[in-house]
Amino acid sequence: MQVQLNTDKSIVGSPGLQQHVQQLLEHELKHLAKEITRIEVHLNDESSSRSGADDKRCLLEARVAKMQPFSAEHRASSIDLAINGAAEQLSRAVKSALEKTDTAAKRAVSIKHMDHGQAPE
Repeated sequence: MQVQLNTDKSIVGSPGLQQHVQQLLEHELKHLAKEITRIEVHLNDESSSRSGADDKRCLLEARVAKMQPFSAEHRASSIDLAINGAAEQLSRAVKSALEKTDTAAKRAVSIKHMDHGQAPE
């Protein structure tokens, strides 16, 4: 899973941050690692000069083979919490879509077998 990090002017997109974000996402999305080909991470500090509650924002855009891109956004008091929150939302969305696709594919196979007078496997 390729991770592309984008930050605003108040967050330094250092190699250390890139590695940290990659590790967080790999941990949170390990069950979907085979499905997700790329994730774009957009980190923002919406009140960079002031401290405030839930001023860190993470937007994730995930690419899954043969599907439209998925996105999830979360705001929190820290970058880590924002990333984890967005990753949890993204995980639920991708899992749900994959389950629907899998169910639809199974139905299509079942219908095809019925059309030919065969029992589904």
